[in-house]
Amino acid sequence: MKNPYEQLVIHNFDGVPSLDRLVENDERFLGTWVEEDTSFLFFSDSAPSLVEQVKRENPHISLVETYEMTCEQWHGDKIEPYFVEGFCIAPPWDRPEKGTKSKVREILLDPGVVFGTGRHQTTEDCLTLIHRIISREKIGTVLDIGTGTGLLSLGAAALGCGKVLACDFNLLAVKTCLKNIRLNRFEEQILAFQARGEEMMSIPCDLLVANIHYDIMQHLIEHSSFLEKKYFILSGLLNSETAKVMASLAAKKVHVIERRCLDGIWNTILGKGI
Repeated sequence: MKNPYEQLVIHNFDGVPSLDRLVENDERFLGTWVEEDTSFLFFSDSAPSLVEQVKRENPHISLVETYEMTCEQWHGDKIEPYFVEGFCIAPPWDRPEKGTKSKVREILLDPGVVFGTGRHQTTEDCLTLIHRIISREKIGTVLDIGTGTGLLSLGAAALGCGKVLACDFNLLAVKTCLKNIRLNRFEEQILAFQARGEEMMSIPCDLLVANIHYDIMQHLIEHSSFLEKKYFILSGLLNSETAKVMASLAAKKVHVIERRCLDGIWNTILGKGI
């Protein structure tokens, strides 16, 4: 199997276009990443006629710039197999030989064009802590807020968690997560859906995982249902942001078990309700 994202052509629009089936069904079209009033259309090859069609059908938006780059340039890292806490995370087109993975759990991860390959320090720290908790205790339900490609949800399911809710506000991230759920045959264990994390906090769970920006995190930990979570993993925090989160947690009925900051920059907090 060949890497379908080896070369990328990315069109940055000021505005969010409506796309017809001709564009969405074209084999070169990889998806649309939306950030507020800005969008990025991804193609695996140049498609000038399709882009012109998008512009004609959406006269209220404008094309800002077009980029051409490799998938590694876009993700900022190589897309290759790697190992974390007994997991082998591998793209479906580059799976290690069976002899090298006989004692590990394989997770197939197709990152698509959703930024990140799973190698960020916060992702690896979250996966390490998920492995530790689920290996030691019965964790029946996990709520993964800001799931992205779904790696942390996949890890929880691979460890035997029977019910995992994976939510993200970005639709392309949800679609990518769904693809990875199917790749790993976890349809019975993981439900992926589009939602704002702040609105999902009332859902009961044994483990809350949130690897997200601080501007969202600060609302999650102040939600009335936060204290009802048995365990929580909070990540994606810089040092100054972590200090604010730790101060908020100190005023609550929770116990911080560990604060990880292996690279001196990015922080991950493991805690539990008292």
